[in-house]
Amino acid sequence: MLLHVQVRYRWVSAPQRNRSAPTRVMEKEINGESTVADVDDHATCGGGVRDVYGEDRATEDRLVTPWSVSVASGYTLLRDPHFNKGLAFTEDERDAHYLRGLLPPTVISQETQVKKLIQHIRQYQVPLHKYMAMMDLQERNERLFYKLLLDHVEELLPVVYTPTVGEACQKYGSIFMHPQGLYISLKEKGRILEVLRNWPEKNIQVIVVTDGERILGLGDLGCQCLPITIDVGTNNEKLLNDELYIGLKHRRVTGQEYAELLLEFMNAVKQNYGEKILVQFEDFANHNAFDLLEKYRSTHLVFNDDIQGTASVVLAGLVAALKLVGGDLTDHRFLFLGAGEAGTGIAELIALETSKRTNSPLDEVRKNIWLVDSKGLIVSSRKESLQHFKKPWAHEHEPVKELVDVINQIKPTVLIGTSGQGRTFTKEVIEAMASTNEKSIILALSNPTSQSECTAEEAYTWSQGRAIFASGSPFAPVEYDGKVFVPGQANNAYIFPGFGLGLIMSGTIRVHDDLLLAASEALASQVTQEDYDKGLIYPPFTNIRKISAHIAANVAAKAYELGLATRLPQPKDLVRFAESSMYTPAYRSYR
Repeated sequence: MLLHVQVRYRWVSAPQRNRSAPTRVMEKEINGESTVADVDDHATCGGGVRDVYGEDRATEDRLVTPWSVSVASGYTLLRDPHFNKGLAFTEDERDAHYLRGLLPPTVISQETQVKKLIQHIRQYQVPLHKYMAMMDLQERNERLFYKLLLDHVEELLPVVYTPTVGEACQKYGSIFMHPQGLYISLKEKGRILEVLRNWPEKNIQVIVVTDGERILGLGDLGCQCLPITIDVGTNNEKLLNDELYIGLKHRRVTGQEYAELLLEFMNAVKQNYGEKILVQFEDFANHNAFDLLEKYRSTHLVFNDDIQGTASVVLAGLVAALKLVGGDLTDHRFLFLGAGEAGTGIAELIALETSKRTNSPLDEVRKNIWLVDSKGLIVSSRKESLQHFKKPWAHEHEPVKELVDVINQIKPTVLIGTSGQGRTFTKEVIEAMASTNEKSIILALSNPTSQSECTAEEAYTWSQGRAIFASGSPFAPVEYDGKVFVPGQANNAYIFPGFGLGLIMSGTIRVHDDLLLAASEALASQVTQEDYDKGLIYPPFTNIRKISAHIAANVAAKAYELGLATRLPQPKDLVRFAESSMYTPAYRSYR
């Protein structure tokens, strides 16, 4: 049996040099007899130090206290990813923070660390292994992770983002090593505010949340990804039967129980972080994505990357492409393969921008935009059976099933794929586009690469080098008929960092559609003549910080114009203010 113990705690100030614990030490004085009956209080395990906390003497049926005192020095500092600098700790820092003997004697710069690490990453042949190495670095040294990523963004973005992240999501249970972000499941219903308060960082400005039901084009991956995961179960049989799966092993809940959990989450977020917290919905299935955005856009600062972010980046590419194909948006006819979140979101933003440019009614400009879903062309005779977000795109036309037949009848100048179905832009489809257009715009946007509607090589070859092509996942340059074509990437990473920064730095309280148009205009303006000469309709990712600053400034300017901004007075130079508000991964000097 356990005996009575009197425990007193006493804080003492900075230790002497020979103390192993650095800045502050918590001393525990125990008066009384042993905490475990009939065990010598001075017993040790394997010749070690005295077992003060009873951990060595505990058995599986006895409880121990997981003692941890967080200090920014010594051994603990080297294992704190927020502050660890590895071999970049200076001689003075090693003395001041009890690091002598815990590191090899060499001191190297952060730049040298980056050079060493990129060589290490390049040694891996399998992209998933590169991803795991990057995630391991993030767990050890956050600033070095971001410095490496920024210095080699074009090379490493496909590793930490699409397409590799798709495979990482699929195998997340088997490669899971450290929890990242928060996991809120049905078990926490009624306690979500308490869960949010468990997160150690209090100055939170953006939350990215998913329920994992539609990850990229990969379907239901359950509790697999992103900073906050709402785990309501999964309908993926493979995951339900996988012993390594880390989420709830039951079917997804729907209806009222699902809605109540999301309502509690949204209210807890605002209560804990305030009115200006930005919630980015990511990878929700169609039936929830539209409903959540519509429900909370008037009461919270919310943004759906799949609906709004994709639309903004695609509109930017289309505006830029006009420089290559000529005309205005009103002169082009758009055809979508895929009528889900991305397809209808892009279509609506194109319609909004066209309406704004021409002062034409929205219903009128929508007639120039056609969508094809799994049942064929969306037409008015199908209206009664259509989901609500498809109905605005049901135009008068006879039903047509096959995509190539739709192209031959509608004669679009722009073909956009958001279907999540790989290789659906066949040779016949591309040739049909080329037969009616001197230059046709072909955007194969589905991710990851395996789900892309066609490859860059297929688009350029089958169109005889006359396609203006961009994709969701990256493709290598293509040589055709003696000319090198550089495919663009319609990557949401162009938009959401700058868009979010623009909202935050202006103190915007609600997302208006005009802010998305402002982001598109800013991105399109960053495409240079040099980019156009290569056939690009997006600027190179090496300039992403500059691009994001201009997007943020344009979004903030529009927020001030619309009266949605609360940070007053408005900064005179919004671009400089955006640049000064950005995170920089350079190491800090420690006292």
